[in-house]
Amino acid sequence: MSTTSYNPYEIAQQQFDKVAEKIGLDNATRELLRQPLREYHFLIPVHMDDGSVQVFKGFRVQHNDARGPAKGGIRFHPEETIDTVRALSMWMTWKCSVVDIPLGGGKGGIVCDPRNLSEREQEQLCRGYVRQLARNVGPFTDVPAPDVMSSAKHMLWMLDEYETIHGAKYPGFITGKPVGMGGSLGRTEATGFGVIYVLREALKKLEIDITKTTASFQGFGNVARYAVQLYQQLGGTVIAISCWNQNDKRAYTFRKRDGIDYNALIEITDAFGTINKEKAADLGYEVLPGDAWIEQDVDILVPAALENQITIENVNNISKKVKVILEAANGPTTPDADEVIQGRGIFLIPDFLANAGGVTCSYFEQVQCNMNYYWEKDEVLSKLDTKMTSAFNSVYDLSLSKKMNMRDAAYVIAINRVAQAVKSRGWV
Repeated sequence: MSTTSYNPYEIAQQQFDKVAEKIGLDNATRELLRQPLREYHFLIPVHMDDGSVQVFKGFRVQHNDARGPAKGGIRFHPEETIDTVRALSMWMTWKCSVVDIPLGGGKGGIVCDPRNLSEREQEQLCRGYVRQLARNVGPFTDVPAPDVMSSAKHMLWMLDEYETIHGAKYPGFITGKPVGMGGSLGRTEATGFGVIYVLREALKKLEIDITKTTASFQGFGNVARYAVQLYQQLGGTVIAISCWNQNDKRAYTFRKRDGIDYNALIEITDAFGTINKEKAADLGYEVLPGDAWIEQDVDILVPAALENQITIENVNNISKKVKVILEAANGPTTPDADEVIQGRGIFLIPDFLANAGGVTCSYFEQVQCNMNYYWEKDEVLSKLDTKMTSAFNSVYDLSLSKKMNMRDAAYVIAINRVAQAVKSRGWV
């Protein structure tokens, strides 16, 4: 556990400033792109089941919409901060740009813990969030989606409230909805599968046989579990998974040296990605401290939880065997740790490229909703594979030709596209 405090927004700006300097971006464009265009801060009063009223803080940040409507999830987290939401909205801009979809970056958050709220209280919170924002979001303005601890059910409640307020049907207002209610087939798997699509391409470039690789994952929520599933289907072996335990208020790492049994592990995992510690031990898993995931002798490390998980304090715990770090989470590596990783020659696939499958499939859902025609699952995943593979190859080719690391190459592509959009619109 790191004792150093890292501000994700400062990290996002630091990453941007480094590349802006490298590509010679003019001062006006730098000023416009290094901070959000708009922010909304508001309070959401909720009548609780016990008769009391609890007031929750909510945020929505629209970083940039020069390339299209803002796009980004809504996080439910007890430690949510406006700077986290600012950083994530900024990363969403680059994420949409690097995979070349016509959307900008946005993000939302509510300071809450849905694990401690009844279903009725969660519904009231969702509807209250939309009531505060109904004039400032929409299918052609800002399109929300699920994120940490929010779900398809939450999205449908939000859609229903938005349509009630506006008196019409707007299924393209929000993505990540249930299939059959405007949701896209393949959306649930999209982020995790997209992570493995780019890993597959990276291993080809590195001439590494995926069937002979091992991996350690941090997190077992929606992103990680589908990444684990596809990685194992392609022949890889996962030997360790770390996740948060809500009951103990701490994390544990579950290790099986000969490889986890994905289906058996899913059976003892709750909806929030918590693996039952006692049942895992009964199945023969070693139960280790939560930060042990980073110390495993594996080929691939996959941080798939929260930001600031690989820091200067633990980066040197990474095994010498590790060849690839695959950032499935947003902002999991701090800049000082990043320098150590690059110095060691570890191939790092940056977050806003690696986990762009979610927003790409959200874009597919938005398109399907707006034309009221829905694709089969195989078609969705095929389109996703094509987009992710193309984005990876563009970043990889630039990294080779300009002799820069993958993070910087991804930023150069993403920032140049957004900078061109704001200049073409005459904003600067």
